[in-house]
Amino acid sequence: MAIFPKRYHPPGTSPGTLQHRERVKGAPLKILLTDYTASEFTEQVLVHPEESRAFLDRDTVTWIHVQGDAEADTLRQLGAIFGLHHLALEDVINTGQRPKLDDYGEQIFAIMAHPVIVSGFCSLQMQQLSIFVGQDFIVSFHPGATDPFAPVRNRLRDHVGRIRERGPDYLLYALLDLVIDEGFPILEVLGDEIEQLEERLLDSPTRELLPQLHHIKRTMLVLRRMLWPQREVLNSLVRDESGLIAEQNQVYYRDCYDHTIQIMDLIETYRDMVSGLLDIYLSSVSYHLNEIMRVLTMIATIFIPLTFIVGIYGMNFDIAQSPWAMPELHWYFGYPLVWLAMLGVVIGMVIYFKRKKWF
Repeated sequence: MAIFPKRYHPPGTSPGTLQHRERVKGAPLKILLTDYTASEFTEQVLVHPEESRAFLDRDTVTWIHVQGDAEADTLRQLGAIFGLHHLALEDVINTGQRPKLDDYGEQIFAIMAHPVIVSGFCSLQMQQLSIFVGQDFIVSFHPGATDPFAPVRNRLRDHVGRIRERGPDYLLYALLDLVIDEGFPILEVLGDEIEQLEERLLDSPTRELLPQLHHIKRTMLVLRRMLWPQREVLNSLVRDESGLIAEQNQVYYRDCYDHTIQIMDLIETYRDMVSGLLDIYLSSVSYHLNEIMRVLTMIATIFIPLTFIVGIYGMNFDIAQSPWAMPELHWYFGYPLVWLAMLGVVIGMVIYFKRKKWF
């Protein structure tokens, strides 16, 4: 399971340095510009970040979205155009950051974790979403190959809802709401996986199921570690000490905050279920082992008196020297009588075990 493709600076690097210690090839870079008002809408793919400078002087909301592996030069140019803080740009280029919200005065910077199923449940990847919000612009970064904000872009293009009548704070809500709600279908897949595994554990708890159980448990820990801080990000936006969130939009952020609470409740519930599955596995294995030991004990218990009987008749006393040395050896029906006695012992013990409900 891949989590974040981490990139870190070497220890002692100057703060705000936009340089990878080890270059990791990512998705192709694509810069999307969306500029809109209630009555106007412009959308284009930028060849160079400088092309966005012309939109800053317009009385519109400008959204620059950088999709793919952002180069250090691209970050520097966007930072110079929009006045992005160099420490925040460093967090953009070094992915794997914990979700957080930083207030830089005239702009805020948010990092969110975007969970993505790459190819089935076994390949869960957490992709970092970085967003800068100013008075009339948003600059967002996503390292994946696919734009996750296509639904929001379609709403803007088709003028659906109130998104074009509101400012960049409402657009920020739409982006955050989409990222947070991505957790629900992933948790649904996770819930189905847990239910199937539970049925298999109850039916036949084989050793092959144990790695799957540990994989799900580790996945839950990763989800909890990366999605839990997002609640604090939304809580900070609800309190809004930056002044960039309009009062009329606070209710939407509170709704988004409620979604984070629901996701965390589901994660905690599934964590308890996974812990319960491990207990079920251990209990099932112990139960099957006890069943095997009980059967073997019954067989051994039944053969103990038979072994005692044949052991007695296996003693080599000379019957010619004493009349007490196994006189039944001279009986005409001595051998069949011994077999009948042993068969009677077996039947008697089986009846006794049945009455005790030992099997």
